[in-house]
Amino acid sequence: MEKIATRISYGNALNELIKKRPDLFVLDSDVSCATMTNIFGKENPDRHFNCGIQECNMLGVAAGIASTGRLVFASAFAMFAAGRAYEIVRNSIGYPRLNVKIGATHAGISVGEDGASHQCCEDIALMRTIPGMTVINPADDVEAKAAVLAMADFEGPAYLRFGRLPVPVFNNPDTYKFEVGKGVTLKEGGDITIIATGLLVYPAVEAAEELAKEGVNARVINIHTIKPLDEELVIKAARETGKIVVAEEHSVIGGLGSAVAETVSEKCPVPVIKLGVNDTYGHSGPALQLLEEFGLTTNGIIEKVKKALNK
Repeated sequence: MEKIATRISYGNALNELIKKRPDLFVLDSDVSCATMTNIFGKENPDRHFNCGIQECNMLGVAAGIASTGRLVFASAFAMFAAGRAYEIVRNSIGYPRLNVKIGATHAGISVGEDGASHQCCEDIALMRTIPGMTVINPADDVEAKAAVLAMADFEGPAYLRFGRLPVPVFNNPDTYKFEVGKGVTLKEGGDITIIATGLLVYPAVEAAEELAKEGVNARVINIHTIKPLDEELVIKAARETGKIVVAEEHSVIGGLGSAVAETVSEKCPVPVIKLGVNDTYGHSGPALQLLEEFGLTTNGIIEKVKKALNK
């Protein structure tokens, strides 16, 4: 199966988007060869601006451009777009509800050798707290491109999370349809529900296939829009399967697992077991080895499902 990093999907999608939105501006914080906005910049140098290693200033510039009615994508590593620049995002973009889309790359443990300082596992939690902020975490190349293009017609601030590590392309580009705030059921099942996002969606499908060999029918749901959460789909799964495992490459505090637990506990209380980074920092190492170490794999999901079933 072909593997493509969603950060590359992001750069390619921007090239498509400008054909639809000639008012598009793309900003970067001196890491365009890593965020892959250089793909856009090579073909559209008059619409691509390097703001230097000044993420706060870049997002302030993005706010200024958006205030004139233009569409802006501002790009940086997740650690600095969500972390370092949080106050600017909150007050200069979120509060006036400006049409700025934050393309945050290199999120999660899979940043690998860059180590704990760059392995941002708190960004979804931070962005979820900003009123009116839409938070999107695509699972593959097809979904990432579709999410970027969908943002052209979406008014208001949005945070899009992209990864460094190549991931399997499992969605069909001819049939896939992206809808903001709508989850996707990838596999039906009645014994338990696995809800996953981003890099862990495909492993969730693999886990369900392995569990089926043992007689466990697991439902798999891909949540690409973490905020607003598809509460209807989540509640339906809770009612019909009775137990939920949430898998994400993010802290277990404040991410998708928290969003699901908040919804379920209020409207249909069932056990929710979270698989993610357990209130700790990462460290430097090869991405695949780190994912294995932190249990963010197919086998890690299987273990969590069995634990949930034994409760």
